Order: sequence, then structure tokens, then C-alpha cells
Amino acid sequence: MLNILKLCVGAESVEDLTQWHSAHAHLWPPGTTAHVTRMWPKREAEVLDGGSLYWVIKGVILARQRILRLEERDGADGIRRCALILDVRVIRTEPALRRPFQGWRYLDPADSPRDLTSRSTDDTLPPSLAQALADIGLR
Repeated sequence: MLNILKLCVGAESVEDLTQWHSAHAHLWPPGTTAHVTRMWPKREAEVLDGGSLYWVIKGVILARQRILRLEERDGADGIRRCALILDVRVIRTEPALRRPFQGWRYLDPADSPRDLTSRSTDDTLPPSLAQALADIGLR
């Protein structure tokens, strides 16, 4: 199994991500969302063997979505792209700092932040506090 790490550009919080998905839900089959990226994963079989897309929001990994499948999409410019078809459920993770990068990166499961427990999701921290705690290694 292998995960993918991607910047969630334009989102200020996990709530922004889920609201964007809700606003665009009419574009996808029920229970799914999609994120289109230019590059197709060369390690496709590993990604599809239970991998997730981990979202970096404001420099911190805060959530993930399970990758269900990959679909080919052609852009208006004629360039072939990869649609990551995702489970609609957004799972919050322990905050983990990440420096900016372009595109996406593979993320080994051993390096992936753990999912938050249900108790933890009830006590959602403001992103600035979550980042401060991650900075000092407490969260």
C-alpha cells in the first residue's frame, strides 16, 4: 500500500475542503469526490491497494481520503490527466508539518500521520493552534 500527499490549495481548514466537496457533489457519483492532477502515479497498483490522499492544509497534514480508483481525463489543452476518485468521507489526521511542494508526492504508510480518534475530532483545534502544537512535536 502507498499513499499520496497533496497540497489543498485555497483551503484554510478541513471544513473548507468538505464544503467545497459538498458544493461540487453533483459532478460525481454518490459517495465519491474527485481530484484531477496532471501526473499519473507510476506506482498505481500500490496506491490502489488501500492508499489514501493526504491533504496538506496551510502547511500541515490535517486529513485524508481513501483513493477508490484512478480515471483518465483529457484537459481542454489535450493533455492527459489523472482523476483520483476518492471516498467522500474526509478523515481527520494528527497534524504533521509539511513544507510546500509542487504536484503530489508518494507518502509511505510508516510516515503517514495517524487518524484522530472520535474523541479527538470532537475537540477540533483551530488550525493555528494545531500547527503550533505540531511545531513543538506535541500533536
